[in-house]
Amino acid sequence: MISQWLVANLSSWVLLLGIIVVVAGGAILIQVFVRRSFPGLKGDEHNDVIKFAFGVVGFVFAFFLGFVVSAMWGQIGDADGRARTEGAAGVQLVRTVTVFDQPDEDRIRKALLEYQQAALVEWREIAQGGSYPDADEAFTRLYAAYEDVQARTDAQKTILSTSFGNLDSVGQARTQRLAQAQTDDGPPWSLWAVIWLTSGLLLACAIIYDVKKPATHYTMVAILGILVAVNLFLVAELSHPFIGEIGTTSEPLQQVIRQLS
Repeated sequence: MISQWLVANLSSWVLLLGIIVVVAGGAILIQVFVRRSFPGLKGDEHNDVIKFAFGVVGFVFAFFLGFVVSAMWGQIGDADGRARTEGAAGVQLVRTVTVFDQPDEDRIRKALLEYQQAALVEWREIAQGGSYPDADEAFTRLYAAYEDVQARTDAQKTILSTSFGNLDSVGQARTQRLAQAQTDDGPPWSLWAVIWLTSGLLLACAIIYDVKKPATHYTMVAILGILVAVNLFLVAELSHPFIGEIGTTSEPLQQVIRQLS
């Protein structure tokens, strides 16, 4: 998807400036053409019609875009929660591993570190539409490392049971994260079409509105173009929960690695 590539490969400032240049700059170029080619688009009656259309389109644009942004912000909130659950369970595994005998502890720490490192690579690959099977293999080895533990004391037996619960939490949170990364890729093409249509209609109303002073008219269209561009940028950034500066961070997984270091 184009928006996924742009968010993954361009910094937020570059992407924002690019969208502003394309949208606002394109609107001004169209405005220059319209003012020169259609000088009859003027008068009080003309402006009365445009005012009504502008009010309706502006309301629909604001309401619809607010709904889309709210829904996608909720997706990022869900992704944050799952990442924190995955990281917290991993940290708990690190903190309790010291109760086991040294050979078991060393084996588990090694397997846990390998899994967390693989999970970080998987995070980047999945977020950009790829895959990383090594993470599945690393998780299987981690599970096997716990299954091989020979608990001798009551404390070890209790911690082993708790560790399997935390391990299940890690696995469930990871599965949900992968599913969300593969399915939450922004609005479908139909919603994008509506977003672009309402944005275009909003700019069109401003372009054909009769303003006697060209400088004032160009300024009005430029401001509205920037406003539309910023909203399109926000939708693009929120469309992908695991990439971009607005997206969910992998910090919870990195914290587990720091605990193991």
